[in-house]
Amino acid sequence: QVQLVESGGGLVQAGGSLRLSCAASGRTFSNYAMAWFRQAPGKEREFVAAITWRSLNTDYADSVKGRFTISRDDAKNTVSLQMNSLKPEDTAVYCCAARRTFAIATMKSWEDYDYWGQGTQVTVSS
Repeated sequence: QVQLVESGGGLVQAGGSLRLSCAASGRTFSNYAMAWFRQAPGKEREFVAAITWRSLNTDYADSVKGRFTISRDDAKNTVSLQMNSLKPEDTAVYCCAARRTFAIATMKSWEDYDYWGQGTQVTVSS
């Protein structure tokens, strides 16, 4: 089992940047695929970015491609989301998710993941 804790959210002006981090407990973090999802008020949870074990592959939602970068540091048991050129429509609660798998394909559905953090609020003002 793994526990996930997000940090790094906050209030930023449009065009600004934020870096989210997700710290995971457990000794086998490197065996987990990780992802970020977000949910805005009144909207469904949506996929943002995913990374496989050993960073074999990454994937992004079209809406964030070219602006966001997902990465992982297995030595520190963390996965990060660097968010640049933020837009007001990026405002949401961002959650990280994990699943123990050696799959080389990324997973974009929230149903594919077994563990979730509590989330961190990102607010982008116009």
